[in-house]
Amino acid sequence: MTVPAQGASEPTQALLNELVRPHIAGATSPKPDLHALSTGLEELTGGAAVAGVTPFFTLDELKEGAADLSELRLPDDLPASDLPLTLNSQVEYFINHFQGHGKASFARWLARSARYAPMMKEVFRKEGLPEDLVYVAMIESGFTLHARSVANAVGPWQFMSATGRRYSLRIDQWIDERKDPVKATVAAAMYLKDLSGMFNGDWYLATAGYNAGENKIFRAIDKYNTSDFWELTKGSYLKRETKDYVPKLLAAAIVAKDPARYGFAAAVAVPQIEYDTVTLPGRTDLELVARLTDTTCQSIRDLNPALRHWSTPPNYPDFELRIPKGTRARFEAEYVKVPEQERFSEKTVYARYTASRKDNLRSVARRFNISTGELAELNGLSRKDRVAGKVLIVPARQSVHFANEGKQPARQADNRYYTIRKGDTLPALARRFKVSTKLLAVWNNLKTKAVLAPGKRLIIAKNNATDRVKA
Repeated sequence: MTVPAQGASEPTQALLNELVRPHIAGATSPKPDLHALSTGLEELTGGAAVAGVTPFFTLDELKEGAADLSELRLPDDLPASDLPLTLNSQVEYFINHFQGHGKASFARWLARSARYAPMMKEVFRKEGLPEDLVYVAMIESGFTLHARSVANAVGPWQFMSATGRRYSLRIDQWIDERKDPVKATVAAAMYLKDLSGMFNGDWYLATAGYNAGENKIFRAIDKYNTSDFWELTKGSYLKRETKDYVPKLLAAAIVAKDPARYGFAAAVAVPQIEYDTVTLPGRTDLELVARLTDTTCQSIRDLNPALRHWSTPPNYPDFELRIPKGTRARFEAEYVKVPEQERFSEKTVYARYTASRKDNLRSVARRFNISTGELAELNGLSRKDRVAGKVLIVPARQSVHFANEGKQPARQADNRYYTIRKGDTLPALARRFKVSTKLLAVWNNLKTKAVLAPGKRLIIAKNNATDRVKA
C-alpha cells in the first residue's frame, strides 16, 4: 500500500482514542523465509454461490488492480527491553542474517516501524503487556498491512481468519479488519495476553504459541517433559519455523533497539499518517467521501486498508472512517446535505470463474444469466474461442444479501464436555481425547496431578483452541 507522507505524526493518544475500540458483533536467505507474503486478493468464503467462483468485484476495481545453545554475552550498553533477551547461537544467526542477506528487508522493516510501532506500543502499554511485543509484527509481516501468507494469514499481525474472528475482527466480502493497524493490534494484544496466561508468563513459549498454536506447544511440553523453549528446540516435534521464531524475534528486537550498532544508521523512517476520523450512520460510497473531502478515492482507500470495495460495509453501525487531516468539519457539513438514499449506490458485481473441461462460452453464459456475446466481450474473447480451463470474469450469479452480510451467525457452544467417572485421571483423559494433560488442566483450572471428582463436567475440547499453522 502506498500512502503519501503527510507531515508530522498525529499524537498517539489521539489516534488511540479514535480507533482503539474494536468492532464487536535482493539475495536468497540461507534459510527459507519464515513467512511467504503476497499482495494478491485473498480467497474468502461468502458471496460465491457457484463452485469455482471467487469473491465479487466491480469492473472499476478490476482496472485499479485494486544447534549450540551456549549463552553469549549481550552488549553491556544494549537498550533496555521489557522482553527477556537471550543471546545464543540461534539468536546470533539471525542477527548476522539481518546484517547480511536480510539487510535490505530489515531496513524496510525499520523504516515502516516508525509509522506503526508507537501506536502499537501504546496499545500494549494500555493492556499491561511488554511494549517490545511490537517486534512480533516486525517478523510476522515487516509492518505490512496487506501482507498475506501462503496459508492466508493476513495483515501486520498475520491472523488466520478463525483467530481474527475469535478476537472480534470482522472479515467478510466487504471488510477485513486484520488489515486495520489499530484494530488488529488490539486483537493481537488480547491473543498474546491469553497466551501469556496459558504459559505462566513465559514469553518465549507464548510467542512460539502465537506462531504454531497453543496446542502444539503444550504437546511439545508434554512430549519432552520440559517447559524450557530452548530445550524444546532440540527435539524434532516442533517445525523449523517455530524453532526459529523466538530467536528471530529476539534478534529483531536487539537490532531494532540499537540499529546504528548493526549498520542501519542510514535507514529512513516512513512518517506516520495524519488523518481525521468521522462516524458514518450507514453505507457510504468512497467516491462520495472523496468528493466531499476534495481528494481521490484511492487516498480514502489508503487511509482505510481494511475496506475491500467501493463503499463502507453493510450492517456496521457507526462505522469510523478515516479521512485526510483537516477535512472533518467540511465533510460533516456537506454530508448531512446528501439525502440518505443518495449516499450509497448499488453496482453490478462480478467474480472469477474457472471453466471446467466441459464448459463452453454458451454454457457458461447460460449459467450466469448473460448473453454469449456479453460474456465474450467482457472477457475479450470471440464466440468461437475455447474456454475450458480459463478463468473468466462473470456476473455474480445472485445479488449479495445485504440484510445478512456482516451479521454475526448464531454462536455455537465453544466447548465440549465430559462427565467425570470413577477412576478417571487427567493423563488418561488427555490420551483419550487427544489433547495434552497440561492444556486439559489449563482449560479446567486444575493442577496436572489433581484428583478428579466423579460427576463433575470437564472441558475436553475448545472450538476456538485450534493450532495456528500459517505455512
